[in-house]
Amino acid sequence: MTDVIEVSSLTKRYRDVVAVDDVSFTIEKDTIYGLLGRNGAGKTTVMSILTAQNFATSGSVRIFGEKPYENARVLSRMCFVRESQKYPDDAKPLHAFRSARLFFPDWDEAFAQRLITDFQLPVDRRIKKLSRGQLSAVGVIIGLASRAEITFFDEPYLGLDAVARQIFYDRLLEDYSEHPRTVILSSHLIDEVSNLIERVLVIDRGRIIMDETTDAVRDRASTIVGDADAVDRFIGDREVIHREHLGRVSSVTMLGSLDAADRERLGSLGLEAAPVSLQQLIVRLTQHTAGADQASTPIEEVAR
Repeated sequence: MTDVIEVSSLTKRYRDVVAVDDVSFTIEKDTIYGLLGRNGAGKTTVMSILTAQNFATSGSVRIFGEKPYENARVLSRMCFVRESQKYPDDAKPLHAFRSARLFFPDWDEAFAQRLITDFQLPVDRRIKKLSRGQLSAVGVIIGLASRAEITFFDEPYLGLDAVARQIFYDRLLEDYSEHPRTVILSSHLIDEVSNLIERVLVIDRGRIIMDETTDAVRDRASTIVGDADAVDRFIGDREVIHREHLGRVSSVTMLGSLDAADRERLGSLGLEAAPVSLQQLIVRLTQHTAGADQASTPIEEVAR
C-alpha cells in the first residue's frame, strides 16, 4: 500500500526532557491506526509535529511526500482534532462548523447535520457554555465530516459518555467503509477502540515499541495459568512480560503464539491458556520495557 506519512529519526527535546526519541515509522493510506501508550509517552507530541503545530528537534517528516510546515497543499488534506482544542470566547458550534466547511475541501454538510442530531448538540450555544461532552462532540463532528485524507483524533472523545462514544465509533466505521481515508486514533480506552483499528502503533517513553497489524498482535502473547512448577517447565526460556503468584498457582503472560504441540503439552501438564487482550498486552509490554516485570498495577489505573 501507499505510505502517506513517512517519519525518520524523529526526536523532540524540551530542555532536558526527551519527549520523542529517534522515532521512525510509516502510515499507510486508507488505514485506521491506533496510536497507543501511557500519559506522557509522546503521542500528542508526535501528532503535533506531523500536523505542523510543533517543531522537531531533529529528524524528518514527510506527508504526501512533502514537508508539512507552512504547506497549505498538505495541511488542507489533514484534520487534527484534540481534546484541548481552543475556540474564541464568543464562538458557537455553528461558527466552528462554518469555518471547517471553508477549510476542508471534502466537507460533507449533510453528514455534519446528521452528527449534530446524533450527538444532540446545541449549535447556537456559546462553546464556553457547553458541557465537556458537548465540547468533545464539536471536535468529533469536525473530524468526521471533514472527510480529510488524514484525520488525527487525539482523545477528543474522552468527554463523551458511553452511548455517545459508541455513536462515534459506529459513525466512523460506517463512513470509513464508504469513504476510506487514513485515521489515527490516540486513546487510553484501548479495549473500546481495539475493534476499530487495523494497525497498532505503541509509543512508550518516546520510543515506538510496537508497529504491527491488529490481527498479528492478537496472537502475540498468551497467559498460562496453573501449578507454579508446571508453568515454569512449560515456559522454559520464552520471554515473560508479567508474572503473578497466588500460593502454588502461577499466572504468567508470555510472548509468542501457541501451536498444536504447545496446546497438547499444556493439557498434559494440567495448565490452562488464556488469550491476552490488546489492552492487557500493551499494559504488560510498557511495564516490561520499564523494567517492571513483576508489577501488578491494575489495568484500569494504567490505561486511564
